[in-house]
Amino acid sequence: MPRWLPLSLLGLMAALLTLPVLAVALSWLQFGPESAQVLGEMVRTVLPGYASTSLVLCLAVALGVTVVGLTSACLVTLFDFPGRRVMEWALLLPLAMPAYVVAYAYTDFLQFSGPFQGWVRGMFGLQGRVFPEVRNTAGAAWVFTFSLYPYVYLLARTALGERASHLMEAARLLGAPLRRRVAEVALPLARPAVAAGVALALMETLADFGVASYFGIQTFTAGIYKAWLAMDNRLAAAQLATVLLVLVALLLKLEQGAQRRMRFATTRNGHAGSAEANPVRLVDGWGQVALLLCVLPIAFGFVLPVGFMLRPLLDGWADLNWAPFAGWALNSLWLAGMSAVLATVLALLLAFAVRVNTGRGWAARFTRGVAQLASLGYAVPGAVIVVGLLLPVGWLQAVAPETSVGYWITATALGIVWAYMVRFVAVALQSVQSGYARVPASLDESARMLGTTGLGLAWRVHAPLLRRSTAAAALLVFVDVMKELPATLVLRPFNSDTLAVMAYQLARDERLGEAALPALALVLVGLVPVIMLSRTLRSR
Repeated sequence: MPRWLPLSLLGLMAALLTLPVLAVALSWLQFGPESAQVLGEMVRTVLPGYASTSLVLCLAVALGVTVVGLTSACLVTLFDFPGRRVMEWALLLPLAMPAYVVAYAYTDFLQFSGPFQGWVRGMFGLQGRVFPEVRNTAGAAWVFTFSLYPYVYLLARTALGERASHLMEAARLLGAPLRRRVAEVALPLARPAVAAGVALALMETLADFGVASYFGIQTFTAGIYKAWLAMDNRLAAAQLATVLLVLVALLLKLEQGAQRRMRFATTRNGHAGSAEANPVRLVDGWGQVALLLCVLPIAFGFVLPVGFMLRPLLDGWADLNWAPFAGWALNSLWLAGMSAVLATVLALLLAFAVRVNTGRGWAARFTRGVAQLASLGYAVPGAVIVVGLLLPVGWLQAVAPETSVGYWITATALGIVWAYMVRFVAVALQSVQSGYARVPASLDESARMLGTTGLGLAWRVHAPLLRRSTAAAALLVFVDVMKELPATLVLRPFNSDTLAVMAYQLARDERLGEAALPALALVLVGLVPVIMLSRTLRSR
């Protein structure tokens, strides 16, 4: 096989994965009087509201996930109390809950006509509203905090377990009290991990559409959909998408910088985790306080939302129509399964190309560049991907009205699967590359000496060693596609509603009892990777 052929395929892969982002960026090349007028009108009307709401929401979420995630990570890592082992993995359970499902659950239970306010009015003979409205920025911050704090918890727990434990023990031997050991040793070491976790949580917050749309919050993502679908103004949608993309890029840079500082701290210590100290035993009721502080995030982020959704589901169980649900489930499974296979295959090809193209030559640099571009896809919000895919379609149809590109992108599975690849190849690639990191390079040299090269090396040597990583990559992409809402809502083929789309549409129509079934099905699917992750953490 000619050397240029694999590299040209990598170039094509890079083009397909980056086209939506490039299309959004290149839309500014069309900037003219009409674009200036649209931008000026947005600056005078909606843009300040989008910016202020997004800023307030991000600040509240950043504070919330930091407090909840860091507190729970410190408790289960540095202290010992009854139930600690259970809390270590149970604190990950909110990862299985899509934020928009949590929003539906709290709204159904706490709204004016919901069971909680009805019970309070009946119990105390009150009239009117007895609980504040949850469909606002504060309610969204609550939802995101208890849905996304596991990002901070997981990274901070890893940092504290690997780097703080033996330093805490050294500080104890030097006579430092517990409060000082936590404040001056553990927390500073966890700072990069907390920054990385907060950045990830804020990227999810900015990319969200389900919560913002359901709560009526004017964020950038909701504004992009309103501009494109309600106002039919692609220029406004492209300009808003650009602003959102810049914000996400800044957060991504923050996350990557924090990750580099975390790796530096580990390398600098050299023997991180090798002198792990025993956690401090909490006595005199402090153990119960620590247990309560760990139980509350699990209750607010997982247990209560599941219970709130089970109530309307069980009340209307006899009237459920299973035929539509089966159709939604099959569509979700088909799209998720196909996308998981394609994303995993692309990730394997890309990771293998990076593995065999080492050194400082142009081929190695090109391959690593493609891998880095693919790794950025998960940070791109679904709303930006939608605009980036539909903009070129509009350009082509304006130039060549007889083209059928619009049909293939919007009326078949091609557009939605393309969007999934842009977002989730990064997820599969990270898993596969972590598997390759455990495969010694000496095996490749031995195989080449025995005459095994090219794809034979990948099939006969690498594939057996990457089975678990490959399976994990496919599973993670499968679950992410099942829960993906913004891109699916716009680009799904006709008559191909998914569980995520129907949960959103039924909840939007105030049919929360019917929305409970697809919503809880998504939660069950999301539990699978959470269970795998918790088992991996316990085995360390």
